[in-house]
Amino acid sequence: MQRQADDYPAAAASSQQALSLFGDLRDLRSQAYALNELGMVQQLTGDHPSAAASHQQALALNRDVGNRHGQAETLNCLGELASRTADGRQARDHHTQALAIAREIGTPLEQARALEGIGHSHLRDGHASEGTACLQQALAIYQRIAAPAARRVQETLRQPGLSAASAHPAPGQEPAHQRRIPPRSSQPGIKQDQLPADEAT
Repeated sequence: MQRQADDYPAAAASSQQALSLFGDLRDLRSQAYALNELGMVQQLTGDHPSAAASHQQALALNRDVGNRHGQAETLNCLGELASRTADGRQARDHHTQALAIAREIGTPLEQARALEGIGHSHLRDGHASEGTACLQQALAIYQRIAAPAARRVQETLRQPGLSAASAHPAPGQEPAHQRRIPPRSSQPGIKQDQLPADEAT
């Protein structure tokens, strides 16, 4: 709540207190959550090296306890951090990993968050069609789950030049996560059209 209210010192202090408490309790899953929260505050205050360290620690803990949702969430955090440091390739890599996990476990919010991140990285690299396509997919999911982030994506898509960008690039030019793949029988857990499992219904 403090982070959302832009009270970053209080948010950082709360995250540190939570981290200490969960450490005493040896609650690794909650420690990972607290580290992600701390990392987001560090991102917002411009302390990118500390943010990277917090998110990487969170990712390691989530992997240790097998928390797939936490892994997707943390990879999206790392993707957003890479975007803040203008590393588009790394941002796409983190978000693409998050997208694969989120689709596998059926987590729509993290799917949309990953698609939004991939879309923004494409736009920054001058790939308007690819970026627009990803943002439109993210928007559809945000709207379906009534997420406030839908408004943010809508505003981005209204920017001059994006409305005219094709959401259906020529064959072979689609983003990798949007291309057709073999039948599901040979790709367990992924729909043939690469849409999230709960988007295909």
